[in-house]
Amino acid sequence: MDFRKAEFIKSAASPADFIRDGLPQVAFAGRSNVGKSSVINSLVERKNFARVGSRPGKTGQINYFLVDRRFYIVDLPGYGYAEVSKAERDRWGKLMEDYFASGLITLGVQIVDARHKPSADDITMMDWFKHNLCPFMVVANKVDKCKKSEIPGSIARIRETLDISQDTDLVYYSAQTGEGRETLRIILEGALE
Repeated sequence: MDFRKAEFIKSAASPADFIRDGLPQVAFAGRSNVGKSSVINSLVERKNFARVGSRPGKTGQINYFLVDRRFYIVDLPGYGYAEVSKAERDRWGKLMEDYFASGLITLGVQIVDARHKPSADDITMMDWFKHNLCPFMVVANKVDKCKKSEIPGSIARIRETLDISQDTDLVYYSAQTGEGRETLRIILEGALE
């Protein structure tokens, strides 16, 4: 699979806009400042492919990117955003609830910050994946900002906080250096077979 063959398809602002063509959909979720767009850009090896916002919470719609004409990367709105109105947060929340309820997600990819304990919002997002019986994995981004000696403790803290088993894939990732990119690609290919 050639991850570099990626193209933006559309943004969905309502359930009527969701793509329902039968291709697998890999939903990327994460806090608005966790580097979700940067992980997507790194994965497809394209700068500014998924828009990196100057302000957290800029992605207000669900964005679809087609990879190698085989599956969609679905970029969900970031959560934990503080710089938007309550009405806008509620609209985004409803949009995401509708997407989760649609049954369209093949695999959920929750992105967390490798340096910090997952937040209450991270736990809520993980609960959405579990509640909707959606297969999921975790990507711990910003590993380039961690000391090697901190990694085992960080992995344990993420697993414990999100209440995920040792069987759940957890990839240590750096959108800056590409560390973890091949591992993530291998996991995604396996999940899509």
